[in-house]
Amino acid sequence: MPSLVELVQSLVNGVGIGLVYGLIAIGFCVIYNASGIVNFAQGVFVMLGGMFTHAMLIKLGWPLAVSALVSIVAVAGIGVLVQLAIVRPMWNRKAPLFAIILATLAVQLLIEQIVILTMGDQPRTYPDFTPGGPLKIGDIAISYQLFWILGCGALMVLLLTLFFNRTRAGRALRACSQNREAAALLGVPVDAMLMLSFALSAALGAAAGILITPTQYTAYGVGAPFGTNGFIAAIIGGFGSAPAALLGGVLLGVVQSGAIVVVGAGYKNVVALTILLVVLLFFPQGIFGGRGKKA
Repeated sequence: MPSLVELVQSLVNGVGIGLVYGLIAIGFCVIYNASGIVNFAQGVFVMLGGMFTHAMLIKLGWPLAVSALVSIVAVAGIGVLVQLAIVRPMWNRKAPLFAIILATLAVQLLIEQIVILTMGDQPRTYPDFTPGGPLKIGDIAISYQLFWILGCGALMVLLLTLFFNRTRAGRALRACSQNREAAALLGVPVDAMLMLSFALSAALGAAAGILITPTQYTAYGVGAPFGTNGFIAAIIGGFGSAPAALLGGVLLGVVQSGAIVVVGAGYKNVVALTILLVVLLFFPQGIFGGRGKKA
């Protein structure tokens, strides 16, 4: 039986990884609400954020802030490229959404192979943003990186909320999520909004990868598990709301961390998938959000 200290420590760790899941989940929500597409390449954006930042920070010697910013912009550009080269042609040909979703999965596999060939298959990491630590509160250790994850996560949700509610582009994106055909008749550039949704989603994934890499590692294969957990978090929280998706990620992270302490690491994914099934059965619109409230 785990001690109280172990349980509290797992709770702290779970909040950190859960916030990252939440950022990935918001990326899923942005694209889904704009187009109805579930972008299964979302996890690869997380991997690319960490990989690009490592290359610029460690190999090129660039400052952390510059490396992170350039990485986010570069990954957002890759998201736009995916939309222009893969999604938009299929969208314009009226391809079934199922086919487009499968195409995004193929994009993830393709990018993973390109990363192996160009950057190698070895895991890599870089130091915490703030050196030193961890912060000790009794027997509980809190990494300084957790505060970065918490602060940046809250800031990004706030900025997204302001973007969707206060800017013309954000309101246009919300209009597309409500009814794309009506939005087009009202003069909203639906194709441009879909491209913007992919850029935002990729940028969020990259930011999540940059924040989590110092606490773990990044490698070509981390995209799939991060993408899967982000997708589960979006379903738990609700695809219609960014704050709800973030809360879904935190809940998933805390439950997974608790499962590792209580029943063992091998059951972490079993617990996550069990929660997913329960939510789909009893809360099909998510626990915290729901389809009716847009991000």
